[in-house]
Amino acid sequence: MTDEESEMNYRSGLPGILGTIDTLISKIEAVILAVGVLLMAVNTIANVIGRFALGESIFFTGEINRILIIMITFAGIGYAARHGRHIRMSAIYDALPVGGRKVLMVTISLFTAAVMFFLLYYSVIYILDLYDKGRILPALGFPIFIIYIWVPMGFLITGIQYLLTAVKNLTSRDVYLSTGVLDGYKDTETEV
Repeated sequence: MTDEESEMNYRSGLPGILGTIDTLISKIEAVILAVGVLLMAVNTIANVIGRFALGESIFFTGEINRILIIMITFAGIGYAARHGRHIRMSAIYDALPVGGRKVLMVTISLFTAAVMFFLLYYSVIYILDLYDKGRILPALGFPIFIIYIWVPMGFLITGIQYLLTAVKNLTSRDVYLSTGVLDGYKDTETEV
């Protein structure tokens, strides 16, 4: 099954309302990421065609791609957390017994959620500062704070995902890297 198929068929391992929230966020992220990447490709291809075939670049292409990069990046951090694809330095973690791994995973998840909510707070302050300054994008002409709305949304979604991971580990016998990814190595990976 490809990543796209697994994302579209994603069902949370959490019970009740938490599982519903997790699945809903997963669907929203999938749409944002897919649309963002497609729009960036179309925008870039249109600019290349315009530059070489017509001799004129599209003057707002750079700003559109800037917006899309921010959107994809901050939607993608929640996706990475949901699928257990975040960067891990696991030498100590791998050496622990299952109980130690569970405690460490809950601690890491709660700490990471707190960091995400901290960054959420400061990103909102930054956006409010940009709003007060009234800066606009030169080519598109709309307020610059709008393109940064994705930043707090990404931090919020990622913070929620890490909280849900902590809940999953507290309510399950196994150790989970995320709400749907069980701890362990795949057959193609080797533990060093």
